[in-house]
Amino acid sequence: MPSPDKQKKRAQRAKTKAKQNRMGKPKPQANVVHPILANPLVNEPFDDVELDLSTFDFKDIEENGFDPAHFDDLFQAMKAGESISLLAMCLIFLQYPVLELVVAEESEDAATDFMMGLLIVYRAIFHEEDEDAAVAWIGSDAFQNAYNEASLILQKKNAHA
Repeated sequence: MPSPDKQKKRAQRAKTKAKQNRMGKPKPQANVVHPILANPLVNEPFDDVELDLSTFDFKDIEENGFDPAHFDDLFQAMKAGESISLLAMCLIFLQYPVLELVVAEESEDAATDFMMGLLIVYRAIFHEEDEDAAVAWIGSDAFQNAYNEASLILQKKNAHA
């Protein structure tokens, strides 16, 4: 049996090694759907945002439009995502709880109109584009590819959940 002094040294080395392993390298995440989801700005970006979905009135928005100020948290998160990549911005957009609610509860045409409205207002606020320029951007290959990839990533992520 090793001496108490030797045991103490071994324990200290093991402790140091364990600390280095914890600190030195990021833990590999099992079942990572896409590396971009490792970014907390992109993965579940609205977890800490307080939204009362029970007060959301889609019919009122359909009839009267929406106040962009009510969607400032979305637009700010999208702007932060856009600085990472277009894919990150699309992932953030598609995870917005209000949008998820509209997609789940409204017709496809109504949901598409709402999404287009949000994207057009976003482009107007942050890129000073008019509606035609925003619609052209939404129809661009770059946006469509990023949007479709984001949609697939979220489908895979939700399938893992």
